Amino acid sequence: MATAPDPRRMRALLTSLMVALPLLAFAWRTSAAPQPQVQSPHGSFKEACVDCHDANGWRPARVTARFDHGKYGFPLAGAHATGNCLSCHRTLEFKQPNTLCANCHTDPHRGEMGTDCAHCHGSRSFVDRGPMVRAHQQTRFPLTGSHASVDCEGCHKPAAQGQMQFVNTSLQCSGCHMPQYQSAKSPDHVAGGFPTDCVACHGQLAWNTAKFNHDNTAFPLTGAHTQATCNSCHGDGVYKGKSTACMSCHTDKYNTATPAHGPAGFTPQNCANCHTTTQWSGVVFDHNRMTSFALTGAHAARVCSDCHSDGVYVGKSTACASCHQSTYDTATPPHAASGFPAAICATCHNTTQWAGATFDHNTLTTFPLTGAHVQAACTSCHGDNVFKGKSTACMDCHMDKYNSAVPSHAAAHFPAANCATCHTTTQWAGATFAHDASWFPIYSGTHVGRWSMCSDCHQVATDFSSFTCLSCHPHSDKVTTDGHHSQVRNYSYDSAACYRCHPTGRN
Repeated sequence: MATAPDPRRMRALLTSLMVALPLLAFAWRTSAAPQPQVQSPHGSFKEACVDCHDANGWRPARVTARFDHGKYGFPLAGAHATGNCLSCHRTLEFKQPNTLCANCHTDPHRGEMGTDCAHCHGSRSFVDRGPMVRAHQQTRFPLTGSHASVDCEGCHKPAAQGQMQFVNTSLQCSGCHMPQYQSAKSPDHVAGGFPTDCVACHGQLAWNTAKFNHDNTAFPLTGAHTQATCNSCHGDGVYKGKSTACMSCHTDKYNTATPAHGPAGFTPQNCANCHTTTQWSGVVFDHNRMTSFALTGAHAARVCSDCHSDGVYVGKSTACASCHQSTYDTATPPHAASGFPAAICATCHNTTQWAGATFDHNTLTTFPLTGAHVQAACTSCHGDNVFKGKSTACMDCHMDKYNSAVPSHAAAHFPAANCATCHTTTQWAGATFAHDASWFPIYSGTHVGRWSMCSDCHQVATDFSSFTCLSCHPHSDKVTTDGHHSQVRNYSYDSAACYRCHPTGRN
């Protein structure tokens, strides 16, 4: 039994015959009658026809990937790869054309940018921004922020013939943004005297997010000023020449300050002497630097009202009594009666503490304290509360010792006014009488070590002007002594006569 033919194979066979029959007829005609030779319209250009033409039709010609245009010095890339041959080649002879861009593309830059179009333009598209932006980065004005997305004509405005449009563009912001500068009202740039150097406040990303750098002015913002709005100080619309004095903004605080600054002598020009920009209240007045009365000791911890409760600041007295008069009036001993003037409190007192004052007796009186006097309490001498004009005589304090002295000083004719002749301030007992200098030498010469007590010579205890020589010497008997002085004129056997002839104790 015969198999039915495959419909698909039949269709393929018929298609092959339809293609083959015209070709066979063409071949028969060609072999039957020679055809005239046709000269190539491309002249000397020798490349395989199939690189641009195909059997479906001689026209239109299309350059295939088999044709290497690059070996002729101009690779086809980007938009050039899809362009019509006659766009660059004016004739079919395809003579090698000049590869300069200007041969095909009109130069809208009028020669300002040179002849190397590829420096800014790419073959993909003549208006490709990528190469343009990259090339612009090598100029004096690199494109950043919003400038990178602006059309060229946004800054390079069309210019008349003969005028520069690209290389002569101003680098100053005002060259493009002067209308914005002139129309700005918050704040008014023209009236406020703002410089036309826009970058001082504006960034290149967004025009309306400007920030003014006040450290670039003569009044840098510090402390609380950094948080203040522009209108806080410039609400009057004044920017250029605006006063930097504190009072231009803080007059109300000055007028309502406690203490009242005007009467207190705090001038409005000197706010910064006490106040800072961190906070207006809680100021600390530098009394040491700003006045002639430095605060030391207990004064440093006092509050202002302790001394200035009367509201007086300027010209305030610095005398101790202006604050401590009551302490002076109730002092022990009574200072006024004792002759301690209120004007010289600092002579004894200091600012650390008022009590426990130390009086410098040596420099402030004519009676320096020495010896045992240094340790004596004030009341030892001033128990009678007499300070001013107090006698410096020893007997004013030591009369009891004079009266009880042995030997009896009064009977011995030792005057009470001459205590220092024998006594010192180191100790009262153990006094030394200067016998040799004033009277008869007993601490030197032949009498050294010949006596042990004053009574050896002064045998009348109530009269030291009375003395005897005749109780000690070998020739103390009258007969012998008279015999030795038989040739002496005015001789007499008594001690006074001995002293008249022998004042130094020598025979």
